[in-house]
Amino acid sequence: MTPLNPPAVAVGDSLPTLVVEGTPTFVVSTALATRDFQDVHHDRDLAQQRGSKDIFVNILTDTGLVQRYVTDWAGQKAVLKSIELRLGVPWYAYDTLTLTGSVVSVEDGLVTLSVVGTDSLGKHITSTVRLVMDGSVTTGAVGSPA
Repeated sequence: MTPLNPPAVAVGDSLPTLVVEGTPTFVVSTALATRDFQDVHHDRDLAQQRGSKDIFVNILTDTGLVQRYVTDWAGQKAVLKSIELRLGVPWYAYDTLTLTGSVVSVEDGLVTLSVVGTDSLGKHITSTVRLVMDGSVTTGAVGSPA
């Protein structure tokens, strides 16, 4: 993705789509990389015994993908201030996640994005991301003065 410059960011702008294949290797390796050893993320038989269709991606991976999606678009100078994330339907192995996003507000240098991840079952991720595009860092809470 080509990063946008701060002046080019406006309410209603859409981020480019990102498609991620949820291969079993991806599901297992990202769970282990985030130190999530719950069997539903790496053992198909145990996941199915617990009522799941298959192994599924963990929330830490989802959060990391949202972060990657936004920073790939925003560029190296961007600083993420917050990610709020809700999970919906599971993202099972062998399914594809499609991330889309849009700018919902730009106020005093703080850009707010809506990011949604869908798979074959529907909305898997619904998130709100707040960031500054120019690399400025505040010491206070999001939106408060430094």
